[in-house]
This record gives sequence, structure tokens and C-alpha cells, in this order.
Amino acid sequence: MPELRTTTLVDAPLRTVAAALLDARLLARAVRGLGVRITGGAPVLFAGASLAGSVGPVNGTLVVTRADTTGVSAELVGGPLPRFTLVTDLLHTGGGTMVVDSVEWTSPGGPFGRLADVLVGRGLALKVLEARAAAVSARSVELLRARVVVAAAIIHEGRLLAQQRGYPPEAAGKWELPGGRVEPDETDHDAVIRECAEELGITVTPGDQVGPDIPLRPDLLLRAYAATLTSGTPTPTDHQATRWLTSTTLDTVDWLPADRVLLPTLHLLLP
Repeated sequence: MPELRTTTLVDAPLRTVAAALLDARLLARAVRGLGVRITGGAPVLFAGASLAGSVGPVNGTLVVTRADTTGVSAELVGGPLPRFTLVTDLLHTGGGTMVVDSVEWTSPGGPFGRLADVLVGRGLALKVLEARAAAVSARSVELLRARVVVAAAIIHEGRLLAQQRGYPPEAAGKWELPGGRVEPDETDHDAVIRECAEELGITVTPGDQVGPDIPLRPDLLLRAYAATLTSGTPTPTDHQATRWLTSTTLDTVDWLPADRVLLPTLHLLLP
């Protein structure tokens, strides 16, 4: 089974590099000009997301199996190879974040398959990994200057509060955590408290960050915090509806892609 591995040291915090990896458009841009095309899917990567890929006339689908602060993993489904996996692990070091990229695949077999590994597969895989590493490094530096949108994972009596968007049209009907932009004179926690009061008429106490930073735009990040309901009954002022979700109903609503990234971590907060 052929395997390739590359390492890159990025001068940025681990959470920032993790956010860069979650940008689904990053890989597509990085491999342009290499004969590889990646299309479709949500703007951010989350467990279960899929991307269509092609190398020349050969097509396949990459399914994301992990997308969090530890890195990203994906497997090829329905392609010509019996097995293909792409794994990126992140390690904190004193000099920055170590990005360890590895790719493994199983060839169709026979002498022609082994020859393709040597002449085409290894060379192309190495070029893709090198291009992706460079793109992740550049995107991480860009995200260091990004503004922040906060979200509140409000847990009350073993349930999580979600709210349904009414606009814009492409987001209407979808669900998200309460929150909004951090103003220049605010801390993240201050913004969580203010947004929950303005949007829902409630008082909350924010706690630790949950999940990774999530890229929304080149200059904007989503950052979620656990929070407890201190007083009030959630009443939406700018959304269609609110709903308390349990561990069994958490996956049943149509989440916005960015909030969907948080679902594995949100499950851990619920009994």
C-alpha cells in the first residue's frame, strides 16, 4: 500500500490552522493546474460532507470522516482505487503548529498498477500535498486578521437551544446557534451576552470555547462558546423560531453548514 507523508510548520495557533483546513474551497484552489479538479459540497468541511473529485477522466467522491481541532480526514468513495485516504493531523509546538499530511492508497494491482504508482501516483500525490500545505499556511496567516462572529451553545436542563433563520433566502429555514459579530470594543464573552439578550431576551453566562474556529469568509471566523441560561425565556426577535434539542434530535434539523461542523462537539455537551 503506497503512502506519502509531508510535514509543514505554520507560524499560527493550532485553532487558526484548524480553521484554515476547514475551508472547503482551499483544496480546490490549491490543486488548480495539477490536473486535479475538486468541486461541489458545502463551503466548510464537516464530518459527512462530500467533495467530487477528478484526475483527468477518472472521477470519485471524497467523504470527510473527521473535521475538528485535531485535523481533517477523508476517504475516497466510488472511485477507481480500492482504498484512498487523506489525513491531516495538527500538533502544537513551541514554534507554531505542525501540519502532518499523509495519503495512502491501494492500487488496482498487477504490474500496470504498480507502474502507475511509481510514474504517476506518487508524483501527483506529492504535488497535491505540497500545494495544499502552502495554501493552508497562507490561509492561516490570513485568518489571524479575521473578525469574529460568536455563537452560544446554550445548554439548559439537558437540552441545546437552536434558532431558525428567516433570511437571507439561501439560509431561510435553516438552523443555527444564537450569536452575532463581536464589536471592536467587546470581548468574545461580552458579545455572547449582548447577542443573546438582543436576539432572545435572555441572560446567559458564557464558558469555554467549543469546537474549532470556523471560516465563514476570508475575513470572518465563527467561534462558539458553551453557555448556561441564567434568566428569561427565549423569544426570537429576528428569527422564525427557537427550539430546544436533545441528543436524539440534534441531528434532525437542517443546520447551516458552519454550525454543522460543531455537531460532534455539541453531542458531547448533551446527556
